[in-house]
Amino acid sequence: MYADYAYLIVGLPVLAFILTIFFGWHLPRGGGFLTVLATFTGFLISAGIFLETFPEKVVHQSMHWFATLNVGILIDPLAIVMLLMVTFVCTLIHTYALGYMNGDPGMARYFAEAGLFTAAMLGLVYSDNLLQLFIFWELVGLCSYLLIGFWYRKPSAASAAKKAFLTTRVGDVMFLAGIILLYNNMAKLGLPEGTYLLQFPVIYENLTKIDPTQLTLVSLLLLGGAAGKSGQFPLDIWLPDAMEGPTTVSAMIHAATMVTAGVYLVARMFPLFYAAPYGLLAVAYVGGFTALYAATMGLAAFDIKRVLAFSTVSQLGYMMLALGVGSVVGAAAVGVSMFHLIGHSFFKALLFLCAGSVIHAVATNDLREMGGVGRYMRWTAGTMAIGGLALAGFPGTTGFFSKDEILVTAWEYGAMTHDYLPYLFGIVAALLTAFYTFRMWFLTFTGEPRSDYHKHESPWIMLGPLVILAILALFFGMPAQERFYETVGNNFAHYGVDFEELAPIGGHAVEHGGEHGEETAVHEPFIIKILPILVGIGGILLALLFYSPWKKLDIRKFVGEKDLLRTILVKRYYQHEIFTAWFAETVVYGISLIANIFDIRIVDGVLNKISETTLGFANSIRRVQTGVIQNYITALVFGIVVLVIVIKLAMEVGL
Repeated sequence: MYADYAYLIVGLPVLAFILTIFFGWHLPRGGGFLTVLATFTGFLISAGIFLETFPEKVVHQSMHWFATLNVGILIDPLAIVMLLMVTFVCTLIHTYALGYMNGDPGMARYFAEAGLFTAAMLGLVYSDNLLQLFIFWELVGLCSYLLIGFWYRKPSAASAAKKAFLTTRVGDVMFLAGIILLYNNMAKLGLPEGTYLLQFPVIYENLTKIDPTQLTLVSLLLLGGAAGKSGQFPLDIWLPDAMEGPTTVSAMIHAATMVTAGVYLVARMFPLFYAAPYGLLAVAYVGGFTALYAATMGLAAFDIKRVLAFSTVSQLGYMMLALGVGSVVGAAAVGVSMFHLIGHSFFKALLFLCAGSVIHAVATNDLREMGGVGRYMRWTAGTMAIGGLALAGFPGTTGFFSKDEILVTAWEYGAMTHDYLPYLFGIVAALLTAFYTFRMWFLTFTGEPRSDYHKHESPWIMLGPLVILAILALFFGMPAQERFYETVGNNFAHYGVDFEELAPIGGHAVEHGGEHGEETAVHEPFIIKILPILVGIGGILLALLFYSPWKKLDIRKFVGEKDLLRTILVKRYYQHEIFTAWFAETVVYGISLIANIFDIRIVDGVLNKISETTLGFANSIRRVQTGVIQNYITALVFGIVVLVIVIKLAMEVGL
């Protein structure tokens, strides 16, 4: 029954967008309740579909569009967990925004754009074909541009919005090229008439018929698109600057919507990546390196939202790492990665909303201007501590169960392939994550106030979502873990994907992944099992030693203000200088300048010369046309005489 109303999951937020953009200005709180109601109804429908289909059914609705393309809805275990997460978390964020955005003159515009943003992400999730997914993918990018630049009169916000839009366009061009290349390969297979070539089940069914080299090219192009959207190195430069929008926008982007789209794309196309030689290897290395690289930048950031932004980039790297090591554990990697994605959505939404609660009260983002906030904001401090523990992977929290499984899986990958580098990336990043997370917490909530700020707790319309998310950050992990891995890890069994058949194509040993993604029989040493616990607790203790009111060590004795390493981290590895000052303003601008000169001097010059010559010749001929009839008769007679003479001479010489 609920499956018949699946289209409303996207349709209702779109309707809320239309009503809010036109009539929100005349409604209480900008009509935000319409967006909340639409998203919550989408959650109820998603929950109904889940109860109807779990654990064995798949909802697939499709209609013809044109040629070999269709429009359709595909709700399988992979999609349903995303639908439930996006609708639930966005409902809480929109509810929080009713308090956070109260009094903003652009409140109606905010809720309209937030509703469209939610709809775009939901449409992306349950698309049944790659082209439809790409259309919603682009709509997600547009909405992120609008919301990051929401306060567009502020130059930094307008600049951040453009930076996000242009950077992700690089990945999107690669994604589109991958779709075109895949379509061309599918079209060459001679499939029966009426087959939709970009439909996911059709792609899965025909992977063995496509040339492995082409599969690798497609997988790398799709990974480029995913790297842009999910902020993976080197296309991560937009994500920290996206903090210029309202904090609720940051929570949506980092927890429930935009950045999870890239991970979802790789998970959805996992059989293709598995069949592509070097496809998953690239995913593992990009994800592992990003996890460590972003974690290092979190050590030196002082903007509370930027610290969380760097942690998002790092955690997305973990999700990619989990998918990449699927070359060893098969489709089980999808369950591991998506479990961290879902758990991360809870504690990262919690952390951003807590940060928004702090900013709402103290009117600054700078950790150096806070201190002692916990005395006046006990609920915010407590819930943010819970979110921080989950992010640090403290035993018993949701983050512990999801991150621990990724690290153990990465070790299994190293044991099977003798390549432990992805695991080393992940384990060091786990230590740094715990350290910078509680560095942020101690600097914010403990010690003495370092500036004169307002001293009040946020209203309950903002605190309510924090409490709900804190409960999930604490207790979602253990009861959901095993069933989640089993259900989502077996997602591709619904389509008859045989990973044993795909393994030789991708260069994996057959025993590395079964049809249902069974894990390889590798026994982890005791130290490998407890190391994630040790580094998580160790990072928290280090932060306690350096930044708590009871600190025993002074960080300034180890790192000076002008130390090279600290400067590099504060400058974010000089990404802005490399990509903007050097690449964009020197290389790209230089090439465009040369192209402009070639266009004006050569291309336009040749065309202008031809037209100038033609016009000059025409102008000379034009003078013959006097308009006097006597001149025309004289010319006619003269021409006849000349013609007669020429004919006579020709006859004389025998022509």
